[in-house]
Amino acid sequence: MANARSGSLATILFLFAFPAALHQVVSQNLVTDDVAVVEGETAIISCRVKNNDDSVIQLLNPNRQTIYFRDMRPLKDGRFQLVNFSDNELRVSLSNVSLSDEGRYVCQLYTDPPQEAYADITVLIPPGNPVIEAKDEVLSEGNETEMTCTAMSSKPAATIRWMKGDKELSGKPKVELTYDKMYTVTSRVTFTVSKEDDGVPVTCIVDHPAVKDFRARKNLEVQYKPEVKIVVEFPHGLTREGETLELTCEAKGKPQPQRVSWLKVDDDVPSHAVIIGGDLYIDNLNKSYNGTYRCVASNPLGESFDDYVLYVYDAPTTTPKPTTATITTTSITTSTQNPEASQDSRAGEGAPRTVDHAVIGGVVAVVVFAMLCLLIVLGRYFARHKGTYFTHEAKGADDAADADTAIINAEGGHTNSDEKKEYYI
Repeated sequence: MANARSGSLATILFLFAFPAALHQVVSQNLVTDDVAVVEGETAIISCRVKNNDDSVIQLLNPNRQTIYFRDMRPLKDGRFQLVNFSDNELRVSLSNVSLSDEGRYVCQLYTDPPQEAYADITVLIPPGNPVIEAKDEVLSEGNETEMTCTAMSSKPAATIRWMKGDKELSGKPKVELTYDKMYTVTSRVTFTVSKEDDGVPVTCIVDHPAVKDFRARKNLEVQYKPEVKIVVEFPHGLTREGETLELTCEAKGKPQPQRVSWLKVDDDVPSHAVIIGGDLYIDNLNKSYNGTYRCVASNPLGESFDDYVLYVYDAPTTTPKPTTATITTTSITTSTQNPEASQDSRAGEGAPRTVDHAVIGGVVAVVVFAMLCLLIVLGRYFARHKGTYFTHEAKGADDAADADTAIINAEGGHTNSDEKKEYYI
């Protein structure tokens, strides 16, 4: 009976004690972190314990050799140094890391059963300086070219991006694993160049965890045929008879054009024209010089030209002082000159305006005729308002020999003088 009671009590105690012990083990959480380190630099390994009950912490290498047991270092490798030791942490540094140090390190906590946590050390090896190569050193406008960029001996494999100016290009990468477990990456890009690409940098950018902003650059050299432009130096307005024309031919190319020539389309350049380099001078212009003048420039890549259409307008005319109809004549002359003055300064771009002298003469004749008619009307008007008087004394004048007889013969004589009448015509 006593034995039975003792067994029951032991069972009850075990049931209460086991969860408590289990809780104590689980609550001691052992943690660590993976480490990535560049070759030659220092790695830090940290073993941390939460709620430690004075259990022993130790650090093992990938071969499970003890590096540190508490704060003691059994392993004879001076590159391992104790950074911090406490009940809750064991922190160790590994200097001058090499590729042989890579692997899984073990943090171990002496409990029942023991706990372990793993820290993987990854050794990063940066690539060598990127090398960029071009298929063609000198390119021609419109041609296709190919460039390659190589990043050698890296771990892990690098990635390569391409930029042409501020525009990203799409490359084709190739990854090779070398005998020493390193990676060599080669990227190839193909594109067509234009004259705007001359001097533009093409950049190979290498992305790798061990390095930042690792790049190589090569500037493009693109040759192109000339670009030609004719500039009118003089005159700044219409080109008129008797004036001087001055044109300048601007030519730009790569290589720079060595020869610039002037010609007149479908005709000869005037014999007295002067050509100095890219400048053309023609004095004393007249309408026989009208036509298209062309500037031609060339280099080994081709030939280009620009045209200028010359149209010579009449020289400005001076109007003589009018003797009659001054206001009318002046207004007609001014109205015929205004359209011509509004033409564009570039010869040949506006329709020519001419003065019809017959029309002007006809208008002047009509004006003169109108003024004559006005004078006649005014004369008749003044004649009607001047007036004529006739008396009775004049009635006998038709048959009388002298004045006295005319008075006697007048009707009524002197006796009727108070009845004299007047007639207004």
